[in-house]
Amino acid sequence: MIHYQLRCTKTHEFDGWFADSASFDKQATLGLLECPVCGSAKVERALMTPSVPKKGRPARTKQVAEAPPPETPAPATPVAVSAPRMPDHVRAVFQRLRAEVEQNCDYVGDSFADEARRIHNGESDRRGIYGETTPDEAEALAEEGIEVSSIPWVPRADG
Repeated sequence: MIHYQLRCTKTHEFDGWFADSASFDKQATLGLLECPVCGSAKVERALMTPSVPKKGRPARTKQVAEAPPPETPAPATPVAVSAPRMPDHVRAVFQRLRAEVEQNCDYVGDSFADEARRIHNGESDRRGIYGETTPDEAEALAEEGIEVSSIPWVPRADG
């Protein structure tokens, strides 16, 4: 794997990982790369600082380990959680996802679980839907073989 710092024509910078240099070139030529901030497909490699090991030491590589599960507080204990700010490029991806869902699926509100069951049982037209449900209802749907997903619902990009 090779890591590149990438930049779009609007100077947004972001990371990219590729099998090799030719893989990056092919994807860039075909317009398959996209800026996660603005969506531009005109992406090029940015200047990067090389990783040079000190004499006598092997090069260090980044390692990723699964974080241990957080401790669950006692149910009666109120807990204040301070989450880190979501990076702008991640927020942009979720905003595009929200726009796609809103454009291509029907909003069914609190009757999500009921409507998902009706679609699954052939009692309602087959289509994409979105809405709200409890974690228990979502688990019950999954146990019934009805595929549902929970996605982060961020504010719209336009407001």
